[in-house]
Amino acid sequence: MKYLFSSWQAWALLSAAFAALTAIFAKIGIENVNSDFATFVRTIVILLAIGLMLFLTGNWQAPASVSGKSWLFLVLSGLATGASWLCYFRALKMGNAAQVAPVDKLSVVLVALFAVLFLGERLSPAHWLGVCMVGGGAVLLALKI
Repeated sequence: MKYLFSSWQAWALLSAAFAALTAIFAKIGIENVNSDFATFVRTIVILLAIGLMLFLTGNWQAPASVSGKSWLFLVLSGLATGASWLCYFRALKMGNAAQVAPVDKLSVVLVALFAVLFLGERLSPAHWLGVCMVGGGAVLLALKI
């Protein structure tokens, strides 16, 4: 069991499961709520949960120990996350969860492209095939057929 939780694959699967629950819980929760306010509530809950986790695990890090470059990119990541959540909740408010979530997962395709373009990562032909399949699957799930 210890090995299971020391692999990135286990954590990635848990992330996917929680992301799926996020879509379902959010779709139910925003029924009579403004999507921006719903995002605000979600953000407060996340802030409190992460703060509690840092406290309980003793993983707090002195802010001064973080480099300027790391601060810049963490702030940019936070802004991108906030924009993503605002857009995601607005899309959920207007559309079906079973269609919104797959389109949101086009981020997988974009991450692969951005990682190659900006981080210099290399993908094998099999990986590119997988990226194309994810993209195609997301498009098929988004269509109203």
